[in-house]
Amino acid sequence: MTTLYDIPVTTIQGEATTLAAYQGKSLLIVNTASRCGFTGQYEGLQKLYETYGDQGLVVLAFPSNNFMGQEPGSNEEIASFCEARFQTTFPIFSKINVKGNNQHPLYAWLTSKISNPSHGGGISWNFNKFLVSPEGKVVERFGSRTSPTHKSVIAAIEKNLPTGELASD
Repeated sequence: MTTLYDIPVTTIQGEATTLAAYQGKSLLIVNTASRCGFTGQYEGLQKLYETYGDQGLVVLAFPSNNFMGQEPGSNEEIASFCEARFQTTFPIFSKINVKGNNQHPLYAWLTSKISNPSHGGGISWNFNKFLVSPEGKVVERFGSRTSPTHKSVIAAIEKNLPTGELASD
């Protein structure tokens, strides 16, 4: 069976790669959009990355235009928008389909009830958040309405950091 780390992805700059570089890290995988009511969550995602990145959390953003055309831009436009508006420094990947006949293999894996029995199921909107443990298992899933900095998200991240250490205030 394919693991999360074997799945091919493309960076926002167009470089083909896999998620193997993130093995052993905690991952927060998010489908994003620039023209969504939840777009402001980029700010919270950046805050999480700044707070927990040195402890092994990596935020991975996957822009998608699957919901009401809310991510119409090119990869270059998406990257520029995120950097200018939210000063993002976490990895952003090329635009993908998170549902439907052309669903990207990453989202097929994340939403599968076989590879992800506890947290599988379709993507209903932008900014769904999947927390993946350092062992490559989805341990939590948060919907669009849950802010990245909500206490439930932070508690789940802190519980699943590879270092087992909490950020100092």
